[in-house]
Amino acid sequence: MRYRNIDPNLFIKNRKKLEPYLYPNSLVVLHANDLMAKNTDGTMPFVQNSDLFYLSGIDQEETILLLYPDAIKMEWKEILFIKETNPVLAVWEGNKYTKEEASRVSGIVTVHWLSEFKRIFHTLMGLTDQIYLNTNEHARANSPIATRDRRFISWCQHQYPLHAYARLAPIMQKLRGVKDEIEIALIQTACDITADGFLSTIPMVHSGLMEYEIEALLSYEFLRRGSRGFAYAPIIASGVDSCILHYTKNDKRCPPGELLLMDIGAEYANYSADITRVIPIDGKFTTRQRKVYNGVLRILQAAERLLRPGLSFSDYHNAIGGWVEEELVALNLIKVADIKNQPKEAPAYRKYFMHGISHHLGLSTHDLGDTHGLILPNMVLTIEPGIYIKEEKIGIRLENNVVITTDGVQNLTENIPIEAEAIEALMCKKLD
Repeated sequence: MRYRNIDPNLFIKNRKKLEPYLYPNSLVVLHANDLMAKNTDGTMPFVQNSDLFYLSGIDQEETILLLYPDAIKMEWKEILFIKETNPVLAVWEGNKYTKEEASRVSGIVTVHWLSEFKRIFHTLMGLTDQIYLNTNEHARANSPIATRDRRFISWCQHQYPLHAYARLAPIMQKLRGVKDEIEIALIQTACDITADGFLSTIPMVHSGLMEYEIEALLSYEFLRRGSRGFAYAPIIASGVDSCILHYTKNDKRCPPGELLLMDIGAEYANYSADITRVIPIDGKFTTRQRKVYNGVLRILQAAERLLRPGLSFSDYHNAIGGWVEEELVALNLIKVADIKNQPKEAPAYRKYFMHGISHHLGLSTHDLGDTHGLILPNMVLTIEPGIYIKEEKIGIRLENNVVITTDGVQNLTENIPIEAEAIEALMCKKLD
């Protein structure tokens, strides 16, 4: 792996956190993600199932994890099944985990080859009362492809129709939202790599540069620092395209006098950074651009001051709406009368700020975690207000990554300039 070895105690602790949520005498099954096909014999780069990685640290395809805390034998309590290597496979794909390596990475003593799975699973199914199976239940999930988890559910329910089945996803939603200190350190590394890429790339930006050239510069900096690259499809949006929330074509030429919005994040050890900055392509904000920019920055700073343990997500989002209204009125984009007359289901500010203010961050860019209850210590969140004025070709979103502390937040992205003056000073370096 490109990343440094992760302390296996992280995965040992994560498995222990899961146990109290399980019914007595329950068996848990998780599968690795598939290698996704491209065309002919090609495949996409492998990305591990986040839940399996969270509980095992194993970063390899064709892996199965069984957890049976109440098993009558110690060797049945945690079992890892991995792909068996052979000389031919080693020639074509390189080495896979040995049993010893998989045990060392995961902290799981019992490791078998995948060929042993059905025999051992059948034995355990004769003993267990309940089986937890995994699915992707993220609110924004939209995958038409049947994953290994989904295919296993169909097979298992057909083979063992009289067992009681339960959903693992709601438990993982609770567990993964609150991060371990080791996880926070990994996210910090992803943020630091992103900062390095930003600081080295921004001085090279100028009008006439292609958006994909900026993407290439960032990619180079991420890769050379041990990242596998972008944690998600990067948004390098210049001019009016800065108002497209998920613009990923990155195929335009940066126009003079306008803005460049970069929503980027490096991936490190499967953990994501997610950072947005906006820069003036020619190195200086216009008066209007600066006014809008500073309005968005004030919203972000107010959100950072408000975030604390015990605050409800509902109260947090309501406060944000009020601040956005104030800034839009000051920018002459909406009027006080618009706010008084707005329907509750369609606030006036939504014309210029149409997305959420925060999401969980971790093993996924939009990570698992409660977004309806209370904000808790060691949650890692984005803060990303924006104002988008398409008719003025001004799209500004600013995004930091923070961890909730006992009395506020710690900014994991403090090394990335955000004040308008600091952005301009960084761009001036290209003249040195």
